[in-house]
Amino acid sequence: MQIALAPMEGLVDEILRDVLTRVGGIDWCVTEFIRICDRLLPASAFHKLAPELAESALTRAGTPMRLQLLGSDPFCLADNAAFACTLGAPVIDLNFGCPAKTVNKSRGGAVLLKEPELLHAIVREVRRTVPAHIPVTAKMRLGFDSAEGALDCARALAEGGAAQLVVHARTKVDGYKPPAHWEWVARVQEAVAVPVYANGEIWSVEDWRRCREVSGAEDIMLGRGLVSRPDLARQIASARAGREVQAMTWDELLPLLRDFWRQARGKLAPRYAPGRLKQWLAMLTRSYPEAVALFAEIRRENDCQRIDQLLAAPLAVSA
Repeated sequence: MQIALAPMEGLVDEILRDVLTRVGGIDWCVTEFIRICDRLLPASAFHKLAPELAESALTRAGTPMRLQLLGSDPFCLADNAAFACTLGAPVIDLNFGCPAKTVNKSRGGAVLLKEPELLHAIVREVRRTVPAHIPVTAKMRLGFDSAEGALDCARALAEGGAAQLVVHARTKVDGYKPPAHWEWVARVQEAVAVPVYANGEIWSVEDWRRCREVSGAEDIMLGRGLVSRPDLARQIASARAGREVQAMTWDELLPLLRDFWRQARGKLAPRYAPGRLKQWLAMLTRSYPEAVALFAEIRRENDCQRIDQLLAAPLAVSA
């Protein structure tokens, strides 16, 4: 069984990858997508979103990182993928799942699921250009506005040379609205001869059990569920191994939250760092009452030194 951390643009950057992989249970992670348009990007563009390239493509915890590209030009994607490999990318992942309107308008992400032939051409050209020992993988949704073409898209990717598929079990139009249609992951697994990961709406160990039962997938990718419950991968790994599942306490999480804030302050300008902390803290409110209380104190605060004090102070949580 493999558990992967999803590449969530604007959320799971190198700081959150660092913090979450230190919790444990994650076998590999993926960068935010690097947008490829009409030119070969400089090395700095890759290092900006994938600074782990300078550390053998590993997070501080030693978790392998894959590099994700997004675009629609097979040859330009291939050239950039090959260059990324010279920088140390151990796996090239291709994004065919992003539902963002701005991305789709520029022919990137999930909109390409309308064109299985183009999917095949992109993967084929990237696979042809990238060194043979470096895997090419792909992440897809079930389709743009319907799942009717999901199997054609999956076959196009696999036959083009994708060594592995992650299937977010919703269409672009579905967005992130529940439910995730895990039964389609089972259908994709039957249609292709490569490993298939299930992704979408796994928020707990119980969700994982249901997903495995419906999809038949042993391998999973966790996104918002893992960001909201940082030890979810560790919990699932324990359950899968038949060990007792012990949830991370707030006292165990708080040092990681403080380190996240320290790193955010070091990376971002003072006007932006508070928003980055609030973004993650708001997601933690789903799992921790203490996060609800802390978010209430911090949500309107934009002074970094004041936030330092709030994070250091004991927290009063109502019963």
